[in-house]
Amino acid sequence: MLLFSFFIAFSLHVMLFAIAPMATDIIEEMKISYAQFGFAFSIAMGGIAIFRIPWGLLADRIGYRKVLNITLPLCAVFAFTRSFSPSYDLLMLSQFFLGLGLAAIMPCLSLIVREWLHKMPGFATGLYVAGFAAGNATVLAITPHLLESFSWRQIFLIYAIAEVVMCLLWFRFANSKTPIIITTPIKEFMVTMRNRYVWILLILLIAAMGSYDTLATWMPKVLDARSLNPSLASLLAVGFFVAGPTIGHIMDKLQDLRKIIAALGLVAGGTIIAINYAPLPAMMVCLFLAGFATIGVLTITLAVPVIHKNLSSSAGAIVGFISAAGNIGPLFMPILFGYLIDLTGAFQTSILCVAAIAGITFIAGSRARE
Repeated sequence: MLLFSFFIAFSLHVMLFAIAPMATDIIEEMKISYAQFGFAFSIAMGGIAIFRIPWGLLADRIGYRKVLNITLPLCAVFAFTRSFSPSYDLLMLSQFFLGLGLAAIMPCLSLIVREWLHKMPGFATGLYVAGFAAGNATVLAITPHLLESFSWRQIFLIYAIAEVVMCLLWFRFANSKTPIIITTPIKEFMVTMRNRYVWILLILLIAAMGSYDTLATWMPKVLDARSLNPSLASLLAVGFFVAGPTIGHIMDKLQDLRKIIAALGLVAGGTIIAINYAPLPAMMVCLFLAGFATIGVLTITLAVPVIHKNLSSSAGAIVGFISAAGNIGPLFMPILFGYLIDLTGAFQTSILCVAAIAGITFIAGSRARE
């Protein structure tokens, strides 16, 4: 089940980000604008954001296995459908329903951790977080090479076949002992939502997701402006990959989450500020640590609902809620970054803003008591 948690997370980002390297080919064949292509990606994210909480509530009630028995085949079907889309409208429809299926994955992963890996919840959560990074890096790395030999439709088909293999393995080997919950999870969820710690986790997640995604979006441009190799931005993703299992293991051992979050806040704030000034090779260390610290906080926020005595009964719905609402950060922070560049004519103020949001939010959040 630990392997399943990693590879299901891996497949989520493969399915979601596979379209990104195909922009030119899809735009030319379907004769659509760049904005229309962007919407084709965003509509899948919209489906994820809308349906994460409902799937989380259902998973809390009937168990994650039954939910994934529905949603993994749904993902496979619409992964196939988009490869055969004859028009932009059908591509959009496929993307939306793909997002509907993918929405169940993150809440269900938290429940897998709660049931099977409760003795090492931090490491287990970190491992599936690393799966997200691995899926993203893999699809962005190999898709451009596949485009040299295959059409974008054929590549979508290849990824769809891989998703079918995942489904078959899941139906053959997955297991769950989670009993069906008789009580109404919505009532429990609403009671849990009154716990202020849920909102603290949400604020931490908004800052973590927003800071990482903003840096990942703009760092190639920042590096280019500093006459450095834009490919160095990939060190953020390396930090992403390493942070999950490392911080998860540390939180399992130390148990004092407040000190860990505070330390990550100091690291995030300091290293992001240093991006403005650090020369090579110090810049490489800063980029790695910036990715490591922001995703380290994300790992903790996703693990806490599983281990917190007052939140674990609604862990699926809570993770669905904070991971859906957490997209506020990635939605607005990259826009703020660009606006500050327009306003000041340079990127330094934008970097300082991200550093302040990450550092101050993490350190302030670490002071909150459970």
